[in-house]
Amino acid sequence: MNLSNDRSMYEPAVSVKNVSKRFGDRTAVDDVSFEVKRGEVYGLLGPNGAGKTTLLSILAGVVNPTSGTVRILGTSPLDSKTRGLVGFCPQEPVVYDELSGFENIMFYAGLHGLSGSEAVKKCRELLDKLGLLEYADRRAGKYSGGMKKRLNFAIALIGDPEVLLLDEPTTGMDPGIRRTVWDLIAELRSLGKTVILATHYMEEAEALSDRVAIMDGGRVIAEGEPEMLKKECGLRAVINLELMEPAGGALKLVEPYAYEGAVYVDGNSLRVYVEDPDTVAPKLVSRLLNNGYKLLAMRISPPTLEDVFLKLTGRRLVEE
Repeated sequence: MNLSNDRSMYEPAVSVKNVSKRFGDRTAVDDVSFEVKRGEVYGLLGPNGAGKTTLLSILAGVVNPTSGTVRILGTSPLDSKTRGLVGFCPQEPVVYDELSGFENIMFYAGLHGLSGSEAVKKCRELLDKLGLLEYADRRAGKYSGGMKKRLNFAIALIGDPEVLLLDEPTTGMDPGIRRTVWDLIAELRSLGKTVILATHYMEEAEALSDRVAIMDGGRVIAEGEPEMLKKECGLRAVINLELMEPAGGALKLVEPYAYEGAVYVDGNSLRVYVEDPDTVAPKLVSRLLNNGYKLLAMRISPPTLEDVFLKLTGRRLVEE
């Protein structure tokens, strides 16, 4: 029995310890630590500028950290063997506009040592999965932005990686294609692949991630299973109120009914976090109406990861 191989099964797929990255006076990643289990989808959720792209670039071995250590499958991301086990889908597509979609993916297949009928078969399978097979012979320069993102994803998969790093993979895709990509990520997890997914889409992180690290200002401000994060923040329900007039003046009226005074104003809308929505909602409506406010709509919804981010930072994930 090979004890070293047996131990490797229990090592994390990805280990990040006290990693920081500074560009001059700007700190893009600030003392970040986490571990990702093998076969897990781990979400990095945060707004643009939170440090997600820099962190993924460090994991991919494209950028060196200023301090801290990174291990992928037990070794450095700079190790040549490790690079062959990692698929990186950067935010900006790595496609050659003068080549067709098929020629692009065949080029990268060659870099992974695939050739002949085996390469052709695998390239066509990936193009088909991502809805690009009928456009395989079209020059990539003629692809839309969303099509280039799909081709980018196919390129990241061509080497059959054990660890997949995805940086905003569905930005610019229409909802139907986005769902196709989600299904493919879920399929990869079922095959035992490890996926780190950087996204600013709350619903994407929530739908796909086993665990999530919420990032802001280069730091991880919360980490855990999505449902656990909501419970830890004391979030049970959200009452969304849309008024006919600006809602700022109503803040003091509704604060006494909110959990820990958690109320957020956005134009004519109020988001009130409560523990017992069935009891609180009628009281909120009555108080607003009695104070001269006109109510356009009310909706009670379960909390989301966006609500966790909002409670932790006072800001929305994606600013309107």
